[in-house]
Amino acid sequence: MQPLWGLYEKALPAYLSWEEKFKTAQELGFDYLEMSVDESDEKLARLDMSLEQRLALKRTMLEMNFNIPSMCLSAHRRFTFGSHDPAIREQAKQILIKAVQLAIDLGIRNIQLAGYDVYYEEQDEQTLENFKQGMLWAAEYAAQRQIMLSMEIMDTEFMSSISRWLEYDKLVNNPWFAVYPDLGNLSAWGNNVAIELTKGIGKITAIHLKDTLAVTPTCKGQFRDLPFGAGCVDFVGGFKILQELQYKGSLLIEMWATSLEDPVAQIAQAKAWLEQQLSLAIAKEE
Repeated sequence: MQPLWGLYEKALPAYLSWEEKFKTAQELGFDYLEMSVDESDEKLARLDMSLEQRLALKRTMLEMNFNIPSMCLSAHRRFTFGSHDPAIREQAKQILIKAVQLAIDLGIRNIQLAGYDVYYEEQDEQTLENFKQGMLWAAEYAAQRQIMLSMEIMDTEFMSSISRWLEYDKLVNNPWFAVYPDLGNLSAWGNNVAIELTKGIGKITAIHLKDTLAVTPTCKGQFRDLPFGAGCVDFVGGFKILQELQYKGSLLIEMWATSLEDPVAQIAQAKAWLEQQLSLAIAKEE
């Protein structure tokens, strides 16, 4: 397995320009960046980028021979498809519509969806039904425009496994609706990672890599800002299964600059460590 390596944009300091982010990622040996459109007003504003801003970003990508093939659309944590409030559900739709258009304009091919029916509200039968209807609509909208929607396996129990996502895959029944698992989240929820990856391999578009602490009766888990190697994820085992399944997609390192003292150095260290884990997995397979 010789994957392309991606870097989550938020691993780099927010004050860097796109050109600086691309240059840093290239120097660190990454093949691409994944854009973040999270729930903050600052990131949401990207959905309303002007034509000039879109052209400038696309020109930078072309000139630097570096691209953004995927978008982490976590804005739906704040504006959920399952919300009790119809106004919030409409905002969720508008965010998806704008994200698809931005993807078309920039050449982004894969939008990672946040698997929350609700996040800041209480879940009930209505939120579950609203979410189902939202996914049916979203997948059809994206499919008509040939943009992939890939559900992330999340930090909440609702979408905590590929098995849970498969229930929605059966419902939606759309080739443009796929899954984007996170080895950290899969592991934290106590899943059998090998079984889960095997179940989803035909619909996995990319893999997020981060370490986590497991959810237990006495621990709510930790889903971010944990140094690689300090958590519960068996990366060698995970890579070995992906190798056996002949996974051909990319691997993306998910980190957050806000928790790093020296982001560039720590990203380089994380990449080297993960590449070593991958090498060990390949050696075991051979």
